[in-house]
Amino acid sequence: MSAFHAPLEDILTTRQLIAGQQDMTDYDSDISASVITQFARFAEEQIAPVNGIGDAEGCRLTPAGVVMPEAFKPVYNQLIADGWQGLSAPEEFDGMGLDKFTAAGVSEIFSGACHALQMVCNLVPGAIAILENFASPDQQKRFIPPLARGEWLSTMCLSEPEAGSDLSRIRCMAETDGTGWHITGEKIFISGGDQNLSENILHFVLARTGPAEKGLAALSLFACQKLHDGAANGVKILRVEEKLGIHASPTCHMRFDKARAELIGEEGAGLQSMFTLMNHARIDVALQGVAHAQQSYQLANAYAMERIQGRKKDKSPARLSDHSDIQRMLSEQRVLALGSRAMCYTTLHYLEAGNQPELVEFLTPLCKFFCSEAGIRSADLAIQILGGYGYLREYQVEQIWRDARITSIYEGTNGIHARAMVTRNLRLARGKAADDFLGLIKKLNDGHSRLDSAIARWEKLRQIIEQSNDPEAYAQDFTQLSAHLLFRSIWQDLAKKSEGKTMFSSSLAEFACHLAWPVQTVCLNVMDA
Repeated sequence: MSAFHAPLEDILTTRQLIAGQQDMTDYDSDISASVITQFARFAEEQIAPVNGIGDAEGCRLTPAGVVMPEAFKPVYNQLIADGWQGLSAPEEFDGMGLDKFTAAGVSEIFSGACHALQMVCNLVPGAIAILENFASPDQQKRFIPPLARGEWLSTMCLSEPEAGSDLSRIRCMAETDGTGWHITGEKIFISGGDQNLSENILHFVLARTGPAEKGLAALSLFACQKLHDGAANGVKILRVEEKLGIHASPTCHMRFDKARAELIGEEGAGLQSMFTLMNHARIDVALQGVAHAQQSYQLANAYAMERIQGRKKDKSPARLSDHSDIQRMLSEQRVLALGSRAMCYTTLHYLEAGNQPELVEFLTPLCKFFCSEAGIRSADLAIQILGGYGYLREYQVEQIWRDARITSIYEGTNGIHARAMVTRNLRLARGKAADDFLGLIKKLNDGHSRLDSAIARWEKLRQIIEQSNDPEAYAQDFTQLSAHLLFRSIWQDLAKKSEGKTMFSSSLAEFACHLAWPVQTVCLNVMDA
């Protein structure tokens, strides 16, 4: 088995190249680098060693609740003792108040070291963002500090047995008796729905406060504690799902039985509030994809550099890395990891700047779509590079593939994000989001003519979709084309800005521009008509 090594140089170089494009408030590159470096050391020494243990042991449901792998508890205790759960929380609420770039670096390293533990911990920043934007001052004072200190963890409770991606079918009810709200109903696929790491859990629950015929307009957001004033609060775990991957992340089927809860924000505006948490989670899932792509490359490259296989033309022993087919696969892994990370950091750059919210809304699903697929693809390539050994548990890459596979499904399947791209995002703010995206692509390609034909294709397809009575028919094509255009454009821009550095070399940029995946025969029936 190979030890986990955090990709510090890749993260810091990419971050600096992108952050340097434009000034951002409250961003100090030296402090950020120091924090990420410190977390990398912690992840390598303490988090990564429990990854395989968690995969083998999983978590289990007992009469007392969900029990996590025993090795996780001391790691979590150290995590909160060092203040990592409050990394991006406001200082006034016991957090560090650091920027999104720093949080992204930490999140990627955390996912690479142990996806399952990261899953349980990393909904907290999104939960805090909900409270900052929609909760009352009193709720903020009571809820944010224990989350920032790691005393509490949080969940996002949307899906139900009869309401998966179609949230209008939610039947979980919230009723008030004049003194407070009570929630009754079931939720499924709840990550971290219960665990024995934190003292308490703050569940964010989307529940109905109006008649079913009102659909989404009757959904409100509630904060429901597992323990209310130290006592059980009518929250029961019915089962923990047995899954392909992330075995140590408890995916729970839950029942709320008149559980006491507090309304967050306005009644009937629950979906808007929950989207704050969902958008955080989608970028976080994209970073999980980056982590899987990176870790798959590291393991495959290390193996290929050592494994003797065949002979060179001069009859001397050859390593796997000497063979052109292996070089092709390693290059694909490399450009996917670097490019997908840069896509996330570009999105976070505009999110931190705060002056183009429509562009951020357009870029976020593209990152989730592309980076999750990149992680799965890279893990699959790692298995192929290692051959029969890649199929064995001992060499770790099969676990990466199993863990990575969920990322294209949860936080909105990639197909749903593709549909939203053509039904909502393309028209967001009367087309301003798409205009801003096109402006970004042209800016990134300033001085390059390589992608002119691809840009022209994108503009033509956009026009076709806007005039179509069935835009969903073009959803997959448009999203793939948009994501790959962003990926290639960023590669061209960073190769130019890095001034010949090996990481973003012109040869890798050239490879990225000719990479067929994931765009295969995108829109050929339309574009060549």
